[in-house]
Amino acid sequence: MDRTADFSLVDGGDGPAAVLTGDWTAASLGDAADRLARSVGRGVSFDLTDIGRLDTAGAYGVIRAAGGALDPAAVRARPETARLLELVGEAARARPKGRPAPRGFHELTIRLGKGVFNLGREFLETMAFVGKLLVVSLRGLLNPTRIRWAPVIAHAERAGLDALPVVATASFFIGAVVGLLGANMLRQFGAEVFVVELIGIAVLREFGIIITAVLLAGRSASSFAAEIGAMKMNQEIDAMKVLGVDPFEALVLPRLAALLITIPLLTFVADLAGLFGGLLVTWTVLDLGPAFFLQRIVENVGATQFWLGLYKAPVVAAVVAGIGCRQGLEVGGNVESLGRRVTAAVVHAIFAIILIDAIFALIYMELDL
Repeated sequence: MDRTADFSLVDGGDGPAAVLTGDWTAASLGDAADRLARSVGRGVSFDLTDIGRLDTAGAYGVIRAAGGALDPAAVRARPETARLLELVGEAARARPKGRPAPRGFHELTIRLGKGVFNLGREFLETMAFVGKLLVVSLRGLLNPTRIRWAPVIAHAERAGLDALPVVATASFFIGAVVGLLGANMLRQFGAEVFVVELIGIAVLREFGIIITAVLLAGRSASSFAAEIGAMKMNQEIDAMKVLGVDPFEALVLPRLAALLITIPLLTFVADLAGLFGGLLVTWTVLDLGPAFFLQRIVENVGATQFWLGLYKAPVVAAVVAGIGCRQGLEVGGNVESLGRRVTAAVVHAIFAIILIDAIFALIYMELDL
């Protein structure tokens, strides 16, 4: 049975002495250690022969009362008690040695190693996300009733119709800029007429889809990451899992389907706006009428360039939606994590768009298209 720790001050002949009684353990210590520290001073000896049990908490209380350093000559105790006091005293006097911060080449290797490790982890997590998304998408194709069509339509409206003005405006000015640069460059060679082909190929094959994808990366990828990230912070996704709702089916798949529908349509609008901007430039700067512009587009550019640009749309849609949703699902429990993930969604999406365009350019070059 535990006995409450206590002490008494007596005259030990050579000076005052503190006689400790009871069990000096964490369970029965109470405020005895604090009272002992207030009652004794330097030069006081300690008699621990009458205590029952002693643990590290009680030993540290005795050492603290002695001022942090206990003189073995001033202690009367059993051998095992004296040994415990010695061990606790050494631990109390020990000071942890701070590890010096790495510098120079050492710091460089650490940062490089962390970067490689984080890159590998991101790759594995991305592959896991892609695999899960492919499974959910295939399941939705085989059973369309599993697709939540109301969110699909809502996200398609936000990512499609709401983005029409900015996509059309940006593409219009891109087409106009391409026309101005082409007219100034080709005028030196007396080949101003070929500015029509330059505008047609540049807008239909490259700039239409690229401008659309980059703008949606800024609008939709960041929006997807912020929405899903906020749900992750509020533990709504955990609640969905508890209720048996797959977050990929409820959150990721509708956003993916919405972009698969809207990006080709927005690309078509961007192509028309870009061609219209180039038409106005050739008409006002080179005095080439709309009929001449459209005739050369049909005869020398054709629908092939349009389809070559449109083939990129589904891939870009999947990448933008996937990156935005994945970054949202990786949000932690604080606002700082949400901000980092939203920024990462936009940066990664734009980088992926440029990389995809380069890959398609190499494929088209190999196919002689």
